[in-house]
Amino acid sequence: MAEPSFSLRTPDDDDIPRRICDRCGFVAYENPKIVVGSVVRHERRILLCRRAIEPRRGFWTIPAGYLELGETPEEGARREAREEAEADLVIERLLAVYAVPRISQVQLIYRATLGRPHFAAGPESLDVKLFTRDKIPFDEIAFPSVHWALAHDEAAAAGAPPVPFGNPAGQSGDVMPAQGRRPAGGGG
Repeated sequence: MAEPSFSLRTPDDDDIPRRICDRCGFVAYENPKIVVGSVVRHERRILLCRRAIEPRRGFWTIPAGYLELGETPEEGARREAREEAEADLVIERLLAVYAVPRISQVQLIYRATLGRPHFAAGPESLDVKLFTRDKIPFDEIAFPSVHWALAHDEAAAAGAPPVPFGNPAGQSGDVMPAQGRRPAGGGG
């Protein structure tokens, strides 16, 4: 059987150019990637991982990564915590849904606690630590959405309604704030 050959063209019922098989007409849709992660609390401290991989190697983040096929978002968030921090999580609730269109991501961030008081750096982390809010290295946070998640978790802890947060007004996650500054809209 011949290998499929694809052309970029706009389907009749669409307005976006797509890769379409020249032989059978199959449309190869490209969709956003789903990232799942958690703000993990333990004894009034927050678990952060220092990244061992690019992008932003050496910067701190919450345990998060791409959702795998066949996983629920909650299963994916727990798997990412095991991979990055050897941590077992108890998912409390969905904290936020962020959109980062520049890199075609939708991020589902949960509030969670440690299921047992054990954690250690996994293969994608240089270090894993619990930080009190005043000791979080905000100038070394890897991504804007981590700032948002930390701020939204603090709002949730202060009694904000249990509805998911979204991107802060006017922020798309496309630009890291200047070193030493917290992003507008209440991040870290």
